[in-house]
Amino acid sequence: MNHARNHLSAACLLTILIAPAWAAGVTGNASGPTTSAGPSWQLEWDARLRHEQVDDDAFARDARADTLRLRLGLHGEFGRGWSGLVEGAGVASAGNHYNSGANGRTSYPAVTDPRGSEFNQYWLRWQGDRFGATAGRQRLLLDNQRWVGNVGWRQHEQTFDAVELRWQPLAALTVRYDWLDRVHRVAGRDALNPLARERKLNTHLLNLAWTRDAQQWTGYAYLHEDRDVASASSATYGVRWSGNALHQGNGLGWTLEGARQYDYGNNPQRFAHSYWLLEPSWTQSGITAKLGWEHLGGNGRHALQTPLATLHAFNGWDDQFGVTPAGGLEDRYVGVNGNFGRHGAASKLGWAVAYHDYRADRGGRYGSEWNASLTFPLARGLSGLLKVADYRADGFGRDSAKFWLQLEWRGQQTLAGAR
Repeated sequence: MNHARNHLSAACLLTILIAPAWAAGVTGNASGPTTSAGPSWQLEWDARLRHEQVDDDAFARDARADTLRLRLGLHGEFGRGWSGLVEGAGVASAGNHYNSGANGRTSYPAVTDPRGSEFNQYWLRWQGDRFGATAGRQRLLLDNQRWVGNVGWRQHEQTFDAVELRWQPLAALTVRYDWLDRVHRVAGRDALNPLARERKLNTHLLNLAWTRDAQQWTGYAYLHEDRDVASASSATYGVRWSGNALHQGNGLGWTLEGARQYDYGNNPQRFAHSYWLLEPSWTQSGITAKLGWEHLGGNGRHALQTPLATLHAFNGWDDQFGVTPAGGLEDRYVGVNGNFGRHGAASKLGWAVAYHDYRADRGGRYGSEWNASLTFPLARGLSGLLKVADYRADGFGRDSAKFWLQLEWRGQQTLAGAR
């Protein structure tokens, strides 16, 4: 075990040992939530079968990836607020007609779903009335995952060696602090580029969220230090306001967010970039339409980056902008989503369509993109997905189209004899 992992183990042990006593001083109650006399165990699974096809004009060959992911976890509730999870994941593939990042097939477009197996999560948690602590390798999702997320679209998941502390001094206020020691990336442990496997970090995340009725205000400070890639370190400070004013399911919704990102820690560069998101929406008869304007600042030499984000959820499903170009990015988009009916089987069929126009913060136009998807349930816990993305280059990258067909089965089962 290396030096960094020793530090994490010590921090995890210290956090778990002091959490109940610290919380008792804050809340006057160290007993935690009421639980049964004995431990209970639950088996959790997520199986995903996917076909992905990529037609990228930068390559002579199309990519075709047929992959199967099985994630299996054992979750335990031990009483007096204690719980834990051990979860493993494995990915199998049929054929090598794509560049997984680990198979060396660089003549094909990238589909970052390599074969392999590994632990996905293993953590221990204590949860009291107002205070909770989690230590170990875990999934982290902050707000809409623009800054920190699990990249859940890929078959391997992004997880973190981390300590998380949550405090809820008031019913409407949640204070969250995370210290990150390491990020395990979606390229898997066998990626040819070692920096695509994992990164050593010394990252501090502070997030304060105030919720009232259908509105939430969030303030955050994310101090991200990448020990392996100094130029990726940054400090980001921002505020976010989201909510809706729906009446009988119809009406206005909104998200407004603004942030500034600076160089931080060991980063040899000097920069200050702005971020903002404006996204009003309107829902009528079960259909929601939204307009969006997302700005990631750039100065022509360097741009605002979000290296721990769930990037596939932003700036189009074709994933052209996993790294923000040096000229920055202006993404102006319109989207509509809903179901095919209000009642019966049609109400369970979901659809979405979106159009993005991409431009530089400083410079010209990058291109445009259409996205569309169809979701459909098949049985309890089993769902299907059809999804397409079509990017048309106009100054950035090359024309690219992607198609996905996916089946996913999720479930959980209390183990026999568990109490």
